[in-house]
Amino acid sequence: MNTATILQTMTKRYVSLPGEAEAGMREFIDEVDRRLSSDEDTCSVVEDVLIDLSGDREAYERWRNGESVSPAERVRLQSYDPCNTTLESEYYAEKDEEKFRRSKHLQWLWRQFDSLPIADNVEFALRFRRMLAEHLFEDCGDGCRFFKGITFTYGHNITIGDNTVVHDEVHLDDRGKLTIGDRVSISDGVHIYSHDHDVVDQTEVRNYHTVVEDDVRLTYDAMVRAGCKVGENAIVGARGIVQHDVPAHHIAIGTPAKSVKIKPGWEDVATPIDEAGVNRQEQRRIEYDLPDDLEVFDEFQRDLS
Repeated sequence: MNTATILQTMTKRYVSLPGEAEAGMREFIDEVDRRLSSDEDTCSVVEDVLIDLSGDREAYERWRNGESVSPAERVRLQSYDPCNTTLESEYYAEKDEEKFRRSKHLQWLWRQFDSLPIADNVEFALRFRRMLAEHLFEDCGDGCRFFKGITFTYGHNITIGDNTVVHDEVHLDDRGKLTIGDRVSISDGVHIYSHDHDVVDQTEVRNYHTVVEDDVRLTYDAMVRAGCKVGENAIVGARGIVQHDVPAHHIAIGTPAKSVKIKPGWEDVATPIDEAGVNRQEQRRIEYDLPDDLEVFDEFQRDLS
């Protein structure tokens, strides 16, 4: 394929902002990045950023100066400080408490940023989230693009390679561990899990290492079960549910997702179709210990005896 043909088949083009807007955006993101990289308290940084992006600085200062505010205003103003909030993952007993203390604050900033009108400014939002990802994730490569509505369990157990794109309303569950490679395309509505529940006692949680290798495409509304691996250059079709490993270069579709084809050009190196469908979940299980003095919260209160 020659260069002219390649250019004709590209589906994206570069977009630039006016010079003044570009300068203002860079200055703001660089300042937040600098503060998050410093020894400054992360909670305070998050609070400041959310107050200013929300345009609530004047009301916040009035409240801090002891002036009267309504109960609704007080709740809103208090909630800019992530120390005054809770997340679902905060209740998980096996989490790394030290890592969570910081990742909670950054995750709160990510979630609240996405709820603001400015999050629809695509160029600004992509750069802001990419900057946050470098502080939140265990590791984040260069050139990644994160669109709106992405959620995590913690964030600090996620590793993502270079030039990966994560589209709208994706859930990246890193209660266990989640590794995503280079140049991966994760379409709208995809859910990737790294924990599972016992079929008898759903309060018993098992954590796993889930792997999505380089150049994978997970298409619309697909789901990857905890502990599975989607191999290099594979595709999972729309609304496919991955219950076992998908070999490299395979196209898997359906519920559960089954390999139906090998990508053209990779037939000689790919695992044969009839050898696909192996579940290696238990090989990727992550064991954990709970504190002896843990006060257990059983939200279901069922008698399984």
